[in-house]
Amino acid sequence: MINAAILGFGVVGAGTAEVLSMNSDKITGVLGEELKVKKILDIRDFPDSPFADLVTHDADEVFEDPEISIVVETIGGARIAYEYTKRALSKGKSVVTSNKELVSTHGVELMSIAEANGCCYLYEAAVGGGIPIIRPLHRCLAANRIERIAGIVNGTTNYILTNMRTAGISYDEAIKQAQSKGYAEQNPAADVDGIDAQRKLSIMSSICLEGLYVAPSEIHTTGITAITPEDVEFASEAGCAIKLLAIFENPEDGKPSAFVAPHMVRKTALLASVEDVFNGIVVVGNALGEAMFYGKGAGKLPTASAVAGDVLEVAKAHGKDTGFKNWHASGSEGRVTAEYGSIVTKAVVRTAGGRIDDLKKVFDKYDVEVAVDNDKYSAVFVRGIDHDSLIRLSEASGSVWMNMYE
Repeated sequence: MINAAILGFGVVGAGTAEVLSMNSDKITGVLGEELKVKKILDIRDFPDSPFADLVTHDADEVFEDPEISIVVETIGGARIAYEYTKRALSKGKSVVTSNKELVSTHGVELMSIAEANGCCYLYEAAVGGGIPIIRPLHRCLAANRIERIAGIVNGTTNYILTNMRTAGISYDEAIKQAQSKGYAEQNPAADVDGIDAQRKLSIMSSICLEGLYVAPSEIHTTGITAITPEDVEFASEAGCAIKLLAIFENPEDGKPSAFVAPHMVRKTALLASVEDVFNGIVVVGNALGEAMFYGKGAGKLPTASAVAGDVLEVAKAHGKDTGFKNWHASGSEGRVTAEYGSIVTKAVVRTAGGRIDDLKKVFDKYDVEVAVDNDKYSAVFVRGIDHDSLIRLSEASGSVWMNMYE
């Protein structure tokens, strides 16, 4: 018998208990023994839940129980979840989490504690929800040098941008609709300001750099709050759709880079087809080429599916090494990734109609292609330009710009 405990009985915690229960026969077949949830720690009671009798308010009933070998942390945040995770790992209990804030902020320390105490710290659900991406990066693609990741990793922002385009509504209207459907929190700042995507990119970048930790604080992040109906209309005329992308690049001859920003995505690109609350992550490996991981990036059962998968991973390994590389700090004062201003990018630059020749002249040192030229808009695609130059030349010419993905 393998015993687990769940910390936090919200959407994901309840979903995890449900998945482990409804698929118990399958899980027993995979493990060769039964796995059950012994305790659920929460400050609330859940009298209507089928798991009501498992709920405790006493943390000691989890951490001091030698029979509990796996702890599922679905509390969220980086305060009490951090303290409980350290406590569990220090007791030799493996921890599985969906908490991207905690992993991206304290991953180096928590992985080190797990290693020192002969247990595991796994976090598949922290990035793609139900989409498997952490395990593929660690295992299936281990023979590849990951050259690039481009991901739509936040369903809330993708839903808002999709609705702005398909329904022709403003950002404010779109966010109200997202809130009414439960896709956005009443305070959606972590989503719409790009912080959620930033944390997820921190995690993926650290894995791709063989455990060299990329802190969220060094990832330049721009959200979607400034996107207007005019931006959306123009993007359509330019053959693009606006998406919030998390971008990681790892060139052989330069410093890696990571940033989060709205992009004009060419409609011929794989990511252009990712709509509504769905997520899509394109990974480019030097042997694989391009592949996309697609699915629901959030939700009760999809996220719980990924959490449960990690629980089985730990159970099969009997709490020992799962083969996932731990992270480590760079050991120097310098940042791991390139400064945002030095990152070479592709962009769409636009201004009022009738100024196409002026725009071409401003950016004549770069690869320039006419994107739109009509009475309303003059715009060019600019390739091979760094962000500092892009910002400076756009301001000087009175034009506006957005990163481009194709």
